[in-house]
Amino acid sequence: MEVEESGGGGGVDFLGWLGPDTSAIIFTLLSHPADLARASAVSRPWRAFVIANHLSKDLCLRACPDASNFTRVLQLVTPPAATTTTTTSIDINGQTDAAAAAGSEYIDGPHAEHAVYLRLAHALLSPSNAKNCIIRCVAASSTDNFPQETIDNTLVPFDHIEMTPSYWSSGGQTDPAVPESLIYRLQSDLCLIQEVNIEPFKAFWLHGNPIFSAQYVRFQMGYPKSPLRSQDLVSEENEGLELAADHNYIWTYTSPEFPMLQQNVLQSFKLPRPVLCIGGVVKIELLGRIQKEATDGLYYICVSHVKILGNPLSRELAVFPCEDGVVLKYRPQPWRSNICSCDSAGDDGGSPLEMA
Repeated sequence: MEVEESGGGGGVDFLGWLGPDTSAIIFTLLSHPADLARASAVSRPWRAFVIANHLSKDLCLRACPDASNFTRVLQLVTPPAATTTTTTSIDINGQTDAAAAAGSEYIDGPHAEHAVYLRLAHALLSPSNAKNCIIRCVAASSTDNFPQETIDNTLVPFDHIEMTPSYWSSGGQTDPAVPESLIYRLQSDLCLIQEVNIEPFKAFWLHGNPIFSAQYVRFQMGYPKSPLRSQDLVSEENEGLELAADHNYIWTYTSPEFPMLQQNVLQSFKLPRPVLCIGGVVKIELLGRIQKEATDGLYYICVSHVKILGNPLSRELAVFPCEDGVVLKYRPQPWRSNICSCDSAGDDGGSPLEMA
């Protein structure tokens, strides 16, 4: 498609009449990335104006303030634009991005910024139904009887299977203030999260059928400082305690605390606003213990089921840690993720995420 040399098909271009400030105000009234894309295709001056005033980034930040966490954005091109600065594709772990190894290159600069944020805004604003975004369990801060009471049991939507209890249990504590945490990997590097569902576990075989809920819950979202390897995640052979520590992650969002009911029902904790999980890792903090176990007199927290509801964004958008923060990469074709080697698929049904 060829753009006109001036807006209006030979008429008067209102950019010249109104001036840059008033024109920018008018352009910010465009609330959908498709409208901004059409405006930037009207003419070369209009496209230059949209790019020079960072209007696609502004639209994206208005739609989702969490997008301000990106320290840099890059676009994959083949072949690379000769007049744009090219960048290296080596992350802080010394690993080469598979896309660059295949002959393509990442570029930055104003045109790349425009393309990346326009794609991100489209992904954020496209209508879709919320679904459970969890793809794998990463680790729990403690487990009482491993692997029988592993965090993996929280992915099962029942508290028992053929009369066998299915739940995660923390280790016992004399101090009810000792917190616990459960960490999950989501289906995509970027997921727009709306709410978290948690069901406390009721020990139906104990006297009084006690419910081992927490007093409060809080959620953190972010990305690992280095790629999560499948062999390090919790499994029947590995408790995954090393990945439970906070020093492994950068948290870009922390929710308020929500009170939890001491009831054996799936409880919904809706976030104040949809949150962009940058990096695909969610930590559930369980704060305060209520129930003692009668035989040992220790406090426990037990959870039978967890769901993290939201929308996984396209795997064309990937997150890479770097020395000064986190990079957003727009890769029009499916490449391997550098965040996690877990099996996963985004909203475009691409191949499993793998560590580069």
